[in-house]
Amino acid sequence: MDYVTLGRTGLNVSVISLGAGGSSRLGIQTERSGQHAAEIVQNAIERGINLIDTAEAYGTESVVGAGLKHVKREDVIISTKYSLRENKGLKKAEDFEKSVDQSLANLNTDYLDIYHLHGVDHTDYDYAVQQLVPEMIKMKEKGKIRFLGITEAFASDSTHKTLERAVQDNCWDVMMVGFNLLNQSAREKIFKAAVAKNIGVLDMFAVRRALSRPEVLIELLNELFEKGLLDARKVDRNNPLGFLVHPDGAHSIVDAAYRFCRYEPGVHSVLMGTGNLQHLANNIESVSRGPLPEQDIQRLKDIFAGIDSITGN
Repeated sequence: MDYVTLGRTGLNVSVISLGAGGSSRLGIQTERSGQHAAEIVQNAIERGINLIDTAEAYGTESVVGAGLKHVKREDVIISTKYSLRENKGLKKAEDFEKSVDQSLANLNTDYLDIYHLHGVDHTDYDYAVQQLVPEMIKMKEKGKIRFLGITEAFASDSTHKTLERAVQDNCWDVMMVGFNLLNQSAREKIFKAAVAKNIGVLDMFAVRRALSRPEVLIELLNELFEKGLLDARKVDRNNPLGFLVHPDGAHSIVDAAYRFCRYEPGVHSVLMGTGNLQHLANNIESVSRGPLPEQDIQRLKDIFAGIDSITGN
């Protein structure tokens, strides 16, 4: 496992991290047990992953806590998140500490390394900065959190409206950004400014349905062809990403997707979600390989330049 410094946090983080959300939620979404989910966390740690990300909204903080029960606290980076909205309304800032305390209890820890505001919509950004950041700073002063983070709602904000604003502010130590080989718009919109400010970047959506299910990829790209967003001369419509898989290149499309994100300048750690031990091992193996061949990277950039309307899900 390779490790990098997570921006100005100074944290030494594995280049791939385990996410406890997504469609799997450590297998819980597919009716696996909480014990199985805890075993996924334990296995990830044993394989060198040292950042585990969860959120109050995922319902997985407790199983993450169980998985970390026998891990030295200083050997793991715990990241979790606060949802701004409840029952379609914004939560009260004065109740913020209750959520922090509940996460601490769920995770069985005295402090959280990174505490994010979760999936912040651009219409809620002013509230987040004006009302919640002061509360986050209070929690930092109390020693309950170490670093302030923010995540975008990439599923509904594929053009990064929220983070385009956030990256201009100085309060954020870490950002969770949607970026993959199908939507590379964060490169210009977010990463350049984040690098300049030494903000830690966690990459989400590296692999979702379109990059793991060929039929979904073809359907998605057909929509882009119909809208005139893709050049049919550059893409084989029957096997659009097949050029990536060859003896000197990627082993599979999923392998290519993880490696593409792993070596993107500005990305520190790529998040993956799983409920399967073999899947976990395969993804760790992918990011342990070198970067894709330069000609493949350039072709991906050429094909998907300007695409910001899809997420890959």
